Amino acid sequence: MQYRKLGRTDIEVSVICLGTMTWGQQNSEADAHQQLDYALAQGVNFIDAAEMYPVPPQQETQGRTEQYIGTWLKARKNRSKLVLASKVSGRANWLPWIRGGPRLSRQHIHEAINGSLKRLQTDYLDLYQLHFPDRATNYFGELGYQHKPQPDDIAIEETLSAMAELVKAGKVRHIGISNETPWGLMEYLRAATATQGPRIVSIQNPYNLLNRSFEVGLAECAIREQVGLLAYSPLGFGVLSGKYQNGQWPANARLTLYKRFSRYTSERANAAVQAYVELARQHGLDPAQMALAYVNTREFLTANIIGATTMEQLRNNIASIDIELADEVLQGIEAIHLQNPNPSP
Repeated sequence: MQYRKLGRTDIEVSVICLGTMTWGQQNSEADAHQQLDYALAQGVNFIDAAEMYPVPPQQETQGRTEQYIGTWLKARKNRSKLVLASKVSGRANWLPWIRGGPRLSRQHIHEAINGSLKRLQTDYLDLYQLHFPDRATNYFGELGYQHKPQPDDIAIEETLSAMAELVKAGKVRHIGISNETPWGLMEYLRAATATQGPRIVSIQNPYNLLNRSFEVGLAECAIREQVGLLAYSPLGFGVLSGKYQNGQWPANARLTLYKRFSRYTSERANAAVQAYVELARQHGLDPAQMALAYVNTREFLTANIIGATTMEQLRNNIASIDIELADEVLQGIEAIHLQNPNPSP
Protein backbone atom coordinates (compact mmCIF):
# COMPACT_ATOMS: atom_id res chain seq x y z
CA MET A 1 0.00 0.00 0.00
CA GLN A 2 1.03 3.61 -0.54
CA TYR A 3 0.21 6.50 1.80
CA ARG A 4 -0.12 10.26 1.42
CA LYS A 5 -0.54 13.15 3.83
CA LEU A 6 -4.08 14.34 4.47
CA GLY A 7 -3.82 18.03 3.62
CA ARG A 8 -1.31 19.83 5.81
CA THR A 9 -1.88 17.45 8.72
CA ASP A 10 0.48 14.77 9.99
CA ILE A 11 -2.08 12.04 9.19
CA GLU A 12 -1.06 9.54 6.54
CA VAL A 13 -3.93 7.90 4.66
CA SER A 14 -3.80 4.96 2.29
CA VAL A 15 -4.07 5.96 -1.36
CA ILE A 16 -6.83 3.36 -1.60
CA CYS A 17 -9.75 4.45 0.58
CA LEU A 18 -12.59 2.02 1.26
CA GLY A 19 -15.94 3.45 0.18
CA THR A 20 -19.04 2.11 1.89
CA MET A 21 -22.17 3.44 0.20
CA THR A 22 -23.51 0.00 -0.79
CA TRP A 23 -23.49 -1.35 2.76
CA GLY A 24 -27.02 -1.74 4.03
CA GLN A 25 -28.53 -1.90 0.55
CA GLN A 26 -26.56 -4.21 -1.75
CA ASN A 27 -24.29 -5.51 1.01
CA SER A 28 -25.19 -7.08 4.34
CA GLU A 29 -23.57 -6.41 7.69
CA ALA A 30 -21.52 -9.61 7.32
CA ASP A 31 -20.37 -8.44 3.86
CA ALA A 32 -19.33 -5.08 5.28
CA HIS A 33 -17.31 -6.68 8.08
CA GLN A 34 -15.60 -9.04 5.63
CA GLN A 35 -14.65 -6.12 3.37
CA LEU A 36 -13.30 -4.14 6.30
CA ASP A 37 -11.22 -7.08 7.55
CA TYR A 38 -9.70 -7.69 4.11
CA ALA A 39 -9.03 -4.02 3.36
CA LEU A 40 -7.31 -3.49 6.70
CA ALA A 41 -5.14 -6.57 6.10
CA GLN A 42 -4.05 -5.06 2.76
CA GLY A 43 -2.89 -1.83 4.39
CA VAL A 44 -6.02 0.26 3.80
CA ASN A 45 -6.44 2.55 6.80
CA PHE A 46 -8.91 5.08 5.37
CA ILE A 47 -12.68 4.44 5.54
CA ASP A 48 -15.28 6.84 4.09
CA ALA A 49 -18.98 6.93 5.01
CA ALA A 50 -21.87 9.42 5.19
CA GLU A 51 -24.97 9.95 7.28
CA MET A 52 -27.24 9.47 4.24
CA TYR A 53 -25.71 6.11 3.18
CA PRO A 54 -26.51 3.61 1.77
CA VAL A 55 -27.25 4.81 -1.75
CA PRO A 56 -29.79 5.10 -3.26
CA PRO A 57 -31.00 6.87 -0.10
CA GLN A 58 -34.18 5.61 1.53
CA GLN A 59 -35.78 6.37 4.87
CA GLU A 60 -35.79 2.76 6.00
CA THR A 61 -32.08 2.23 5.31
CA GLN A 62 -30.57 5.64 6.16
CA GLY A 63 -27.73 5.28 8.65
CA ARG A 64 -27.20 1.55 8.18
CA THR A 65 -23.78 2.01 6.60
CA GLU A 66 -22.46 3.81 9.68
CA GLN A 67 -24.16 1.23 11.93
CA TYR A 68 -22.33 -1.62 10.17
CA ILE A 69 -19.00 0.15 10.60
CA GLY A 70 -19.88 0.75 14.24
CA THR A 71 -20.56 -2.89 15.03
CA TRP A 72 -17.28 -3.83 13.33
CA LEU A 73 -15.35 -1.25 15.36
CA LYS A 74 -16.92 -2.52 18.55
CA ALA A 75 -16.06 -6.13 17.72
CA ARG A 76 -12.49 -5.52 16.50
CA LYS A 77 -11.55 -2.81 19.01
CA ASN A 78 -9.14 -1.24 16.50
CA ARG A 79 -10.41 2.33 16.19
CA SER A 80 -6.93 3.83 16.59
CA LYS A 81 -5.68 2.01 13.48
CA LEU A 82 -8.13 3.77 11.20
CA VAL A 83 -8.66 7.15 9.64
CA LEU A 84 -12.45 7.33 9.78
CA ALA A 85 -14.40 9.82 7.68
CA SER A 86 -18.08 10.61 7.33
CA LYS A 87 -20.24 13.40 5.96
CA VAL A 88 -23.11 15.70 6.90
CA SER A 89 -25.69 16.31 4.17
CA GLY A 90 -26.19 19.78 2.71
CA ARG A 91 -29.53 21.29 1.70
CA ALA A 92 -31.69 18.42 0.39
CA ASN A 93 -35.46 18.67 0.32
CA TRP A 94 -35.35 15.21 -1.26
CA LEU A 95 -34.15 13.79 2.09
CA PRO A 96 -37.06 14.82 4.35
CA TRP A 97 -36.40 11.95 6.76
CA ILE A 98 -33.05 13.52 7.70
CA ARG A 99 -33.93 16.31 10.14
CA GLY A 100 -36.89 17.37 7.99
CA GLY A 101 -34.52 18.18 5.13
CA PRO A 102 -30.83 18.60 6.05
CA ARG A 103 -28.99 21.90 6.04
CA LEU A 104 -25.47 23.08 6.87
CA SER A 105 -26.61 25.24 9.77
CA ARG A 106 -25.09 25.08 13.24
CA GLN A 107 -28.04 23.15 14.66
CA HIS A 108 -28.10 20.59 11.85
CA ILE A 109 -24.35 20.00 11.97
CA HIS A 110 -24.39 19.37 15.72
CA GLU A 111 -27.33 16.98 15.41
CA ALA A 112 -25.70 15.22 12.49
CA ILE A 113 -22.35 14.57 14.17
CA ASN A 114 -24.02 13.22 17.29
CA GLY A 115 -26.08 10.82 15.19
CA SER A 116 -23.07 9.65 13.20
CA LEU A 117 -20.89 9.12 16.28
CA LYS A 118 -23.64 7.09 17.94
CA ARG A 119 -24.10 4.85 14.91
CA LEU A 120 -20.33 4.48 14.42
CA GLN A 121 -19.83 3.70 18.13
CA THR A 122 -16.91 6.10 18.41
CA ASP A 123 -16.40 9.42 20.14
CA TYR A 124 -14.58 11.17 17.30
CA LEU A 125 -14.12 11.32 13.51
CA ASP A 126 -10.74 11.90 11.91
CA LEU A 127 -12.37 13.69 8.99
CA TYR A 128 -15.85 15.24 8.86
CA GLN A 129 -16.97 16.43 5.44
CA LEU A 130 -19.73 18.65 4.10
CA HIS A 131 -21.37 16.22 1.66
CA PHE A 132 -22.64 18.88 -0.77
CA PRO A 133 -23.18 22.64 -0.60
CA ASP A 134 -26.11 24.34 1.10
CA ARG A 135 -26.26 26.91 -1.70
CA ALA A 136 -27.48 26.22 -5.22
CA THR A 137 -24.48 25.60 -7.45
CA ASN A 138 -23.25 23.21 -10.12
CA TYR A 139 -22.49 19.76 -8.74
CA PHE A 140 -23.82 16.19 -9.16
CA GLY A 141 -23.26 16.31 -12.92
CA GLU A 142 -24.14 19.94 -13.65
CA LEU A 143 -21.39 21.71 -15.59
CA GLY A 144 -23.00 25.07 -16.26
CA TYR A 145 -23.44 27.45 -13.34
CA GLN A 146 -26.71 29.35 -12.89
CA HIS A 147 -26.83 31.96 -10.17
CA LYS A 148 -29.81 31.17 -7.92
CA PRO A 149 -29.21 32.60 -4.44
CA GLN A 150 -31.89 31.85 -1.86
CA PRO A 151 -32.79 34.17 1.03
CA ASP A 152 -32.29 31.34 3.52
CA ASP A 153 -28.89 30.20 2.23
CA ILE A 154 -26.61 29.22 5.11
CA ALA A 155 -23.46 31.35 5.02
CA ILE A 156 -20.18 29.48 4.73
CA GLU A 157 -19.03 31.37 7.83
CA GLU A 158 -21.84 29.80 9.90
CA THR A 159 -21.06 26.33 8.58
CA LEU A 160 -17.35 26.75 9.27
CA SER A 161 -18.05 28.11 12.76
CA ALA A 162 -20.15 25.05 13.58
CA MET A 163 -17.41 22.74 12.32
CA ALA A 164 -14.92 24.67 14.45
CA GLU A 165 -17.07 23.92 17.49
CA LEU A 166 -16.91 20.21 16.71
CA VAL A 167 -13.13 20.37 16.43
CA LYS A 168 -12.86 22.26 19.72
CA ALA A 169 -15.14 19.70 21.41
CA GLY A 170 -12.90 16.86 20.23
CA LYS A 171 -15.63 15.23 18.14
CA VAL A 172 -13.78 15.94 14.89
CA ARG A 173 -10.07 16.15 14.16
CA HIS A 174 -10.18 17.68 10.68
CA ILE A 175 -12.77 18.92 8.20
CA GLY A 176 -13.29 18.58 4.47
CA ILE A 177 -15.68 19.51 1.69
CA SER A 178 -17.34 17.47 -1.04
CA ASN A 179 -19.03 18.13 -4.39
CA GLU A 180 -17.63 21.65 -4.27
CA THR A 181 -16.59 24.24 -6.83
CA PRO A 182 -13.34 26.22 -7.05
CA TRP A 183 -15.15 29.23 -5.55
CA GLY A 184 -16.47 27.14 -2.69
CA LEU A 185 -13.06 25.66 -1.92
CA MET A 186 -11.34 29.03 -1.90
CA GLU A 187 -14.15 30.63 0.11
CA TYR A 188 -13.77 28.04 2.88
CA LEU A 189 -10.04 28.74 2.96
CA ARG A 190 -10.65 32.50 3.02
CA ALA A 191 -13.18 32.18 5.84
CA ALA A 192 -10.79 29.99 7.85
CA THR A 193 -8.07 32.65 7.57
CA ALA A 194 -10.47 35.47 8.44
CA THR A 195 -11.93 33.72 11.48
CA GLN A 196 -8.89 31.66 12.51
CA GLY A 197 -11.14 28.64 12.12
CA PRO A 198 -10.14 25.13 11.04
CA ARG A 199 -8.71 24.79 7.56
CA ILE A 200 -10.22 22.26 5.17
CA VAL A 201 -7.83 19.40 4.39
CA SER A 202 -9.57 17.63 1.51
CA ILE A 203 -12.18 17.83 -1.22
CA GLN A 204 -14.21 14.77 -2.22
CA ASN A 205 -15.41 15.11 -5.82
CA PRO A 206 -16.01 12.69 -8.70
CA TYR A 207 -12.99 11.88 -10.84
CA ASN A 208 -12.52 9.13 -13.40
CA LEU A 209 -11.62 8.56 -17.06
CA LEU A 210 -15.13 9.65 -18.08
CA ASN A 211 -15.18 12.75 -15.88
CA ARG A 212 -11.96 14.72 -15.54
CA SER A 213 -13.71 18.05 -15.00
CA PHE A 214 -11.83 18.39 -11.67
CA GLU A 215 -8.76 19.24 -13.73
CA VAL A 216 -10.31 22.41 -15.16
CA GLY A 217 -10.37 24.65 -12.09
CA LEU A 218 -10.00 22.56 -8.96
CA ALA A 219 -6.72 20.77 -9.65
CA GLU A 220 -4.66 23.95 -9.31
CA CYS A 221 -6.47 24.88 -6.10
CA ALA A 222 -5.90 21.39 -4.69
CA ILE A 223 -2.19 21.39 -5.43
CA ARG A 224 -1.37 24.98 -4.46
CA GLU A 225 -3.47 24.93 -1.28
CA GLN A 226 -2.65 21.32 -0.29
CA VAL A 227 -6.32 20.37 -0.24
CA GLY A 228 -6.05 17.02 -1.97
CA LEU A 229 -8.76 15.22 -3.88
CA LEU A 230 -10.57 12.24 -2.43
CA ALA A 231 -11.78 10.85 -5.74
CA TYR A 232 -15.17 9.18 -5.72
CA SER A 233 -16.73 7.10 -8.53
CA PRO A 234 -13.25 6.28 -9.91
CA LEU A 235 -14.85 3.51 -12.02
CA GLY A 236 -17.88 5.56 -13.05
CA PHE A 237 -20.33 3.32 -11.15
CA GLY A 238 -18.47 0.30 -12.48
CA VAL A 239 -18.86 1.03 -16.19
CA LEU A 240 -15.10 1.40 -16.71
CA SER A 241 -14.69 -2.27 -15.84
CA GLY A 242 -16.40 -2.97 -19.17
CA LYS A 243 -19.05 -5.19 -17.60
CA TYR A 244 -21.94 -3.17 -19.10
CA GLN A 245 -20.56 -3.13 -22.65
CA ASN A 246 -22.43 -4.59 -25.62
CA GLY A 247 -25.79 -4.23 -23.93
CA GLN A 248 -24.92 -6.37 -20.93
CA TRP A 249 -26.73 -5.84 -17.64
CA PRO A 250 -25.11 -8.19 -15.10
CA ALA A 251 -27.45 -9.56 -12.43
CA ASN A 252 -27.35 -7.59 -9.14
CA ALA A 253 -25.00 -4.97 -10.58
CA ARG A 254 -25.71 -1.42 -9.44
CA LEU A 255 -26.84 -0.02 -12.77
CA THR A 256 -28.91 -3.12 -13.42
CA LEU A 257 -30.75 -2.66 -10.15
CA TYR A 258 -31.04 1.12 -10.24
CA LYS A 259 -31.65 2.47 -13.72
CA ARG A 260 -32.01 5.97 -12.23
CA PHE A 261 -28.20 6.23 -12.28
CA SER A 262 -27.67 7.17 -15.93
CA ARG A 263 -24.72 9.53 -15.59
CA TYR A 264 -22.19 7.07 -17.02
CA THR A 265 -24.31 5.26 -19.62
CA SER A 266 -24.81 7.82 -22.41
CA GLU A 267 -23.88 7.06 -26.01
CA ARG A 268 -20.70 9.12 -25.70
CA ALA A 269 -19.80 7.41 -22.43
CA ASN A 270 -20.28 3.97 -23.95
CA ALA A 271 -18.01 4.87 -26.85
CA ALA A 272 -15.31 6.14 -24.50
CA VAL A 273 -15.57 3.08 -22.27
CA GLN A 274 -15.17 0.80 -25.27
CA ALA A 275 -12.01 2.66 -26.26
CA TYR A 276 -10.55 2.47 -22.75
CA VAL A 277 -11.40 -1.22 -22.40
CA GLU A 278 -9.74 -1.99 -25.72
CA LEU A 279 -6.66 0.01 -24.71
CA ALA A 280 -6.36 -1.93 -21.46
CA ARG A 281 -6.65 -5.28 -23.18
CA GLN A 282 -4.09 -4.30 -25.82
CA HIS A 283 -1.59 -3.87 -23.00
CA GLY A 284 -2.64 -6.95 -21.01
CA LEU A 285 -4.32 -4.91 -18.30
CA ASP A 286 -7.58 -5.39 -16.46
CA PRO A 287 -9.78 -2.44 -17.54
CA ALA A 288 -10.90 -1.63 -14.00
CA GLN A 289 -7.35 -1.73 -12.66
CA MET A 290 -6.13 0.50 -15.48
CA ALA A 291 -8.84 3.07 -14.72
CA LEU A 292 -8.04 3.03 -11.00
CA ALA A 293 -4.27 3.10 -11.55
CA TYR A 294 -4.69 6.23 -13.68
CA VAL A 295 -6.52 7.98 -10.84
CA ASN A 296 -3.79 6.87 -8.41
CA THR A 297 -1.14 8.70 -10.45
CA ARG A 298 -2.69 12.17 -10.27
CA GLU A 299 -0.59 14.83 -8.54
CA PHE A 300 -3.66 16.41 -6.92
CA LEU A 301 -4.92 13.11 -5.47
CA THR A 302 -4.82 12.22 -1.80
CA ALA A 303 -6.95 9.06 -1.95
CA ASN A 304 -8.94 6.99 -4.43
CA ILE A 305 -12.27 5.88 -2.95
CA ILE A 306 -13.08 2.42 -4.24
CA GLY A 307 -16.34 0.57 -3.65
CA ALA A 308 -17.21 -3.08 -4.15
CA THR A 309 -20.19 -5.35 -3.76
CA THR A 310 -18.20 -8.59 -4.02
CA MET A 311 -14.92 -9.71 -2.53
CA GLU A 312 -13.56 -10.39 -6.01
CA GLN A 313 -14.16 -6.76 -6.94
CA LEU A 314 -12.60 -5.59 -3.69
CA ARG A 315 -9.45 -7.65 -4.19
CA ASN A 316 -9.12 -6.44 -7.76
CA ASN A 317 -9.66 -2.78 -6.86
CA ILE A 318 -7.19 -2.75 -3.99
CA ALA A 319 -4.57 -4.49 -6.14
CA SER A 320 -4.65 -1.52 -8.53
CA ILE A 321 -2.21 0.20 -6.18
CA ASP A 322 0.50 -2.12 -7.52
CA ILE A 323 -0.19 -1.31 -11.18
CA GLU A 324 2.31 1.03 -12.85
CA LEU A 325 1.05 2.32 -16.18
CA ALA A 326 3.54 2.42 -19.02
CA ASP A 327 4.04 5.62 -20.98
CA GLU A 328 2.29 4.04 -23.97
CA VAL A 329 -0.80 3.39 -21.84
CA LEU A 330 -0.83 6.93 -20.47
CA GLN A 331 -0.44 8.33 -23.99
CA GLY A 332 -3.30 6.13 -25.15
CA ILE A 333 -5.52 7.40 -22.34
CA GLU A 334 -4.79 11.01 -23.28
CA ALA A 335 -5.53 10.33 -26.94
CA ILE A 336 -8.93 8.86 -26.09
CA HIS A 337 -9.65 11.76 -23.74
CA LEU A 338 -8.82 14.35 -26.40
CA GLN A 339 -11.10 12.59 -28.87
CA ASN A 340 -13.99 12.22 -26.42
CA PRO A 341 -13.45 14.50 -23.39
CA ASN A 342 -15.58 14.24 -20.24
CA PRO A 343 -18.61 12.39 -21.64
CA SER A 344 -20.00 12.01 -18.12
CA PRO A 345 -19.36 15.25 -16.19
